[in-house]
Amino acid sequence: MKNGRVEQSNFHDYRPMRMHECPVVEMHLVKSTEAPGGVGETPTSAIAPAVTNAIFAATGVRIRTLPIDPALLKSSNPDTKEVRP
Repeated sequence: MKNGRVEQSNFHDYRPMRMHECPVVEMHLVKSTEAPGGVGETPTSAIAPAVTNAIFAATGVRIRTLPIDPALLKSSNPDTKEVRP
C-alpha cells in the first residue's frame, strides 16, 4: 500500500512474504459445540502438513493422503519412502 492505494496490479508483480519475514502466529484450539467459523480455521489447516513433515523427519516416509493411517504407515515400502493407499 502506498498513499492508501495498492501498488501491485496482480500476482505477477506481488512478492509474497518469505518465512523469515512473517510475524509469529499463535494458535489456540478451543473446544466448542458451535459450528466452525472465524479466523481459527486458517491456522488449523497448517496442522496436517506440520504433522506429516514431522513423520517424514522421524521416519523418512512421506505421507501423501489423509487421514493418516498408522497401519498403512507401518506397511509402507521403505524403498520408495512414500505411503500410498
